Parts: sequence; C-alpha cells; structure tokens
Amino acid sequence: MAQVETFYYDNAIVRKFAYATMLWAVVGMLVGLIAAFQLIWPELNLGIPYTTFGRIRPLHTNAAIFAFVGNGIYMGVYYSLQRLLKTRMFSNALSNIHFWGWQSIIVMAALTLPLGITSAKEYAELEWPIDIAIALVWVVFGINMFGTILKRRENHMYVAIWFYIATWITVTVLHIGNNIEIPVSATKSYNIFAGVQDALVQWWYGHNAVAFFLTTPYLGLMYYFLPKAANRPVYSYRLSIIHFWALIFIYIWAGPHHLLYTSLPDWAQSLGSVFSVMLIAPSWGGMLNGLLTLRGAWDRVRQDPVLKFMVVAITAYGMATFEGPMLSIKSVNAISHFTDWTIGHVHIGTLGWNGFLTFGILYWLIPRLFNTQLYSGKLANAHFWIGTLGIAFYAIPLYWAGWAQSLMWKEFTPDGFLKYGNFLETVTQIMPMYYIRALGGTLYFAGTLVMVYNLIATIRQGSFIGDEAAEAPARVATDGTHKGEHWHRWIERRPMQMLIGSAIAILIGGIIEISPMVMIESNIPKIASVKPYTPLELHGRDLYIREGCLGCHSQMVRPFRSETERYGEYSKSGEFIYDRPFLWGSKRTGPDLHREGGKYPDSWHYNHMVDPQSMSPGSIMPAYPWLLRDEMDLGTMPKKIKVLTMLGTPYPEGYEDQAVADLKKQASEVAERLRKDGVEDDKLEKRDIVALIAYLQRLGTDIKPKPQVTN
Repeated sequence: MAQVETFYYDNAIVRKFAYATMLWAVVGMLVGLIAAFQLIWPELNLGIPYTTFGRIRPLHTNAAIFAFVGNGIYMGVYYSLQRLLKTRMFSNALSNIHFWGWQSIIVMAALTLPLGITSAKEYAELEWPIDIAIALVWVVFGINMFGTILKRRENHMYVAIWFYIATWITVTVLHIGNNIEIPVSATKSYNIFAGVQDALVQWWYGHNAVAFFLTTPYLGLMYYFLPKAANRPVYSYRLSIIHFWALIFIYIWAGPHHLLYTSLPDWAQSLGSVFSVMLIAPSWGGMLNGLLTLRGAWDRVRQDPVLKFMVVAITAYGMATFEGPMLSIKSVNAISHFTDWTIGHVHIGTLGWNGFLTFGILYWLIPRLFNTQLYSGKLANAHFWIGTLGIAFYAIPLYWAGWAQSLMWKEFTPDGFLKYGNFLETVTQIMPMYYIRALGGTLYFAGTLVMVYNLIATIRQGSFIGDEAAEAPARVATDGTHKGEHWHRWIERRPMQMLIGSAIAILIGGIIEISPMVMIESNIPKIASVKPYTPLELHGRDLYIREGCLGCHSQMVRPFRSETERYGEYSKSGEFIYDRPFLWGSKRTGPDLHREGGKYPDSWHYNHMVDPQSMSPGSIMPAYPWLLRDEMDLGTMPKKIKVLTMLGTPYPEGYEDQAVADLKKQASEVAERLRKDGVEDDKLEKRDIVALIAYLQRLGTDIKPKPQVTN
C-alpha cells in the first residue's frame, strides 16, 4: 500500500485570480454599457477621441473575454487542477508571474486600445509587443500546468484536464498563426497575410478563440464544478470522451462560416458550413451531460443560487451552440450576417454561458476559500433573477432588430426599386430595440455589482485558508493497458500523449483549410487594374483603422440583388490583395463602404466628420473634430512603404524615399478641392481629414462597374 503524503494546496493564487475576475467583470461590463448607450446618444463620448464607440468597442470585447473570462478560467483551473491531481501547483513563482503578467497585459490593452493602437483583427486587436507578452505569459501558464500534471499523485486525468490541455495547445497555435506580422514601429505592424487570406486566417482564429477560450476551458470547469455543486457524479463518462474528441476535431474547421457570401472561395465556405452544422452533435452532447448530471438534484436547484446560475449557463451554452450551426446555413446566414442578430447570439454565449457559469463558480468557491458561508443567499438569488432578466432584455431586442434590419435591407417595391433606399431608415426603425438593449445591459451590470458586494461581505466575515492541508497516497506509475480496461484509460494517464493527440486533432482542419489559400494562386484571381494604395490613402486607411470605423461599416458587397442595387458591383477577391489587414467587418451599424469612392464630393465627407447628422439625418455616428485639427504624423511613412514592399506590395524600388513627397502632393490636390467648396483652413493639406477623405474616395474604384443594359 502506497504511503500517504501530506501536502498543501495553494489557495493564494486562486484568490488573486478570483479578485481579478470580480474587478474586470465590473470594468468590462461598464465599458460595454457605455458603448451601448453611445449607440443611442453618440455625443456621450464628450468629444474625446479616446472614448468613441469605435475605440471602446474593442476595449469592451477584450475586457470581457481576456480580462473577465480569462481570469475566471485561471481561477477555476488553478483550484480544480490541484485537487484533481492531488498536488500543489508546480511553482509558486510561475503562478505569480502568470497572474501579474496577465494583469499587466490587460492594463496595456486598456491603455493602447483607446489610443487607437490596434491591429483591427477581431479578438486579436492588440499590437505586436503585447502579442509577444501574451505568448510569454501563456507559455508560463503552460509550464506551470504541465509541471503540475507531471508531478501528480493521481494517475488518472479527469475529463476537465483534457479540456485544459486542448485549450492550451490550441490557443498557442491560434495566437501564433494569426499574429505573424512585421513591425513598423512599437505601435504599428502589418500582417504577412492580406485580403482573402487574412480574412480566412483571422476567422480561423476568431471563431476558435470563441471555441478554445470561451468554450473548452469552461467545459472543463463545468465538468469539475457542476458535480461538486450538485454533489453528483458526471452523468456519462463515455459521453464526455465522445464530447471531447469530437468537439476539438470539428470546431477548428468552422471558421469560414463567418465569411459566407464573401469573396472567400466557395469550397472554403462550404467546408466551414458543413463542419459548423456537425458541431451541434458534440456541443449538445456536452450540454446534456451537464444537465443530466443534475438528475436527482433538481429539487435543490430551487433553493441553491449556485445551481441556478449553472443550469442557466449550461442552457445558454445549448442555445448558443444550436444557434451557431443554424447561422452557418447559407440561407439563414443571408438573413443574419451584418445584423444585430449576430450580436444577440454572441451575448447569449458570453452573458449566459461564460458570465453565469463564472458567477456560479465564484459563489461556490469564495466561501470555501474563506472557510465561511455565503453572506446572503437572498442577494445571490436576486442577482440571478436580475441577471436573467438582463440577458432577456439584451438579447431578444437584438434578435428583433436583426430581422428588421435584414428584411428592410432586402425589400423591393412592386416596381423593382429598393423600398428603403436610404440606409438610415433601418437605423431609425431599430432605435427602440437599442433602448431596450441598454436597459438589459444595465440590469446585468447591476446584478454584477450585487454579486461583488455579496462576495466582499462574505470575504470579510471569513478567514482565508492560504495553504490548505490535504493528504493522498504517493503516485504509483502504471504503464501499458490492463485487461478489461477501456482503451481511453491508456491516454488518460499520459499527459504528453494527450497533448500530442489534441494537437493533431486541431491541426488537421487548419492545415487543410489554410494551405490551399496560401499555396494555390487560383484561389485569389488577380485583377490587373487593382493598384497599391498611395501614401496618402495608406495614411487615411490607418486612420480609419485607428478610429475603429470597421466596427460599424463593412467593406464587402455580397452578390445579392439588394446589395448590388444599394451599393454597386459585388466585391471580388482580387480587389483586396493589398489590404493589410482586411476590413470586411462583421456588423453594419452604418452602410457598406466598399463602393464609397466617388459617390460624394470631398466636402461631403469633410462635413460628415464635422457633424454627421447634418449630412445624414438620423445618423448615430459621432463627430470626429480632432481629424480636422490634428496634423498628419508622417514619421513612419517610409518604414510603412518599406515593410509593405517586403511583403510583396509592388511599390517601385526605393519608393520609401519618395513616398512623403507624393503624399504631400496628393494632399494639396484634395485640399484645393475642399477650398473650392468653401472649406477654410490655412493648414488643410496637413490635416488628418485630408488623408481619410483620400482613402474613402479610393474605395471600390479599382474596377469599373458592368455597364447597365437599357431598352
């Protein structure tokens, strides 16, 4: 019989991540609430560039995903991993480096994103120095996790740990693959992929950031904390095996469903759709495994707020993972894409699945860390109902808004004309839904504040157990398979084989989808008339990115009659070969801009930035007065040209030395046209607004539209 050893769990690191989770929950949701109210009253940015919707939207998504949910993951992993493996974390030092490193990254994101320092890649907006910091901290986490696994006293690795391992290897691959970029300066870089290739790689990352940061680690937490809270074993261990391997293999293929009806080749779109629909099987397998774990414990759900939160979380996971495959069917995607329906879908997942499961874990965990009872069960139940109402008031109006947008965009009169030719008619129609959405967000945020108060009161009445004593027999290594043993038990004892198996499962889909797009030129037919951006247009494009304009405007005209009538010729893949990053967008709060060039005179764009409502009555776009007063910073322009030339953009040899002179010449031409239309400014040719106008006037002008057939 193995000798029993005494050791101590490290609760101090769990407490740190729990505190960080509570802090960033408040911050992330507050920023999201401000963004929601700015869609009603755009002037709430108070004329400050750092607080506009375009800049704080990525701040909100990063704070919600990587700060709130990220710290929630680490809190749950550090607590459960030690207990499942019957050992203390591998290294106290690595645990603390991980904690402080991750908080430093969050602070850097909170500083850079409002400054407009962004790569514009959804869920990966942070610039290259922070990307490197993320990679280093993630490696620290990996070393600490695998070090703990290797020194475990428990031979068998429980299902939660499989999900932790798959999360670590997949996020590593995704982060590196999507952030291969060439620096221009400390705050600017260009990705090695452009246009359609960049779009595919980004949504291979973007969809799987949702899959392997917001889903798989939380499934691991569900498999640990739900049975603990219910005091019941997992319903089906066999189902958990099928759930795990099917999910991580299929999920990685699904990214292209974000690009249906775009310029991505049809084969890639179809592949993404097929695997997305298949995803419903393993996803619902996991949901049912969670809900059926509560068999015999449903009577406790009525009284126990922890179980209430967990049940709604798992139900929201089921709803989101049913809806996701449905939105991947082309006929449904034709209705949903670019509308608020997608926003509602995403928030069912984040507010319901991630938010409520995190809240449930916090309510279960904090009293145990502090050796006390929850301060107030009534407050926890109040939080549950306020939060549930918040989700309903948030999501339902956005579904309604999404259907309204799509139907209005596509409706024609009996004579064959667009019934709502002015895009702003759709914006005006859905404003009541935006009011209700803001109410829902306010309720959810208020519930979070109630939780924070309740948990702080719980902490104050308890006594923290920093080093929790535990006993377990020393581990006895076992090799090979045993007679009558299920085959999967073999890999459950071998973390490195589990890591390799997970890596193979997730690499297959990525390689098969991405390699042809990079290696076979026929996937992206070239168009001879498409030329690189001029230096002035390039500067204007970087300003467009800085201001977050892609958060509200798409640059992708899909091959629908309603879109070609409204915007012009549908977009071709060859038009984007010099776009780093691609700017197709994922939401139309404003109209598509891919055919914007030449639609309006320069002075229209100038006045639109001064007062959007004066040119577009009913617009909810904020004013951008700083573009009219700030002078162009051209210090990095030669380096930008040099890096883009290195990446294959066909500028003439040595053009970096001529670029600034050409920029100034084109700026003078734009400024002269503005002065003819009555714009008075002695330094007009030096202003940022001139560059932005040059970029907008370039959009979609590289190809000539097909001539209209007349009778």
